[in-house]
Amino acid sequence: MTTVQPGGGSMVRRILLGSQLRRLREGRGITREDAGYTIRASESKISRMELGRVSFKERDVADLLSLYGVDDSAEREALLGLVREANKSGWWHSFNDVLPGWFQTYVGLEEAAALIRTYEVQFIPGLLQAEEYARAVFGQSRPAISAEELERRVSLRMRRQTLLTGDRSPHLWAVIDEAALRRPVGGPAVMRAQVQHLIDMADRPNVTIQVMPFRFGAHAGESGAFSILRFPEQDLADVVYLEQLTSALYLDKRDDVDAYIQVMERLCVDSLTPDQTVDLLTSILKDR
Repeated sequence: MTTVQPGGGSMVRRILLGSQLRRLREGRGITREDAGYTIRASESKISRMELGRVSFKERDVADLLSLYGVDDSAEREALLGLVREANKSGWWHSFNDVLPGWFQTYVGLEEAAALIRTYEVQFIPGLLQAEEYARAVFGQSRPAISAEELERRVSLRMRRQTLLTGDRSPHLWAVIDEAALRRPVGGPAVMRAQVQHLIDMADRPNVTIQVMPFRFGAHAGESGAFSILRFPEQDLADVVYLEQLTSALYLDKRDDVDAYIQVMERLCVDSLTPDQTVDLLTSILKDR
């Protein structure tokens, strides 16, 4: 389990840079202790850098590259450029007032993902929520939040959704438990708009929606909601995201990730197909 510290730059770029520094160090047979000595840091600091858990100083990376024998100017500049990119703030940092530190990490990973697979039980996934539905969900927050904070949270959610309409949009594959469709959030009008929004989103080429129907009974998703993110960079492993009330877990160990991938694949097999899902959504819309 990786406990990622929120920071002021791109989480994915930090992870990518850290993995490259680790390979360079191991290729030269240099210990973390010796690397730390070079930049006046501890062995644990080098470990955190290589896992992308801390921000990077350009001077430290330059010193490590010299220690690792990276003399080619083009290679050095590429890696130092990655440091500068990793230290840039993402758009979501302007929402720091309503965005928990542990969720900043997820938004950064979400922005960089090529494939987002998610399973939801209680609510419609955030990336597929209509605006009034999102407003109703946040309106139920406990403790209660102010009207201003509620609108800021809704704005953040709507801004996240632009990810699906950009030039480099990831593929979103969502499995939604039928319970989320039947639970009356915000009243009949809000739910009708939400169901119609799902039908519209399902028509997008980069969005796949499936419903796990009540009639199936017990199924593979007994552990509850989760998301799996996959990245275009081969150096980056899949990450499983598990949200809790006041924190989140990011699982990246191969055995853990594989277990969740198996559950997701089973859910996809057992759920309604995308076409059957649209048929169900249409019938729900007619009933409301």
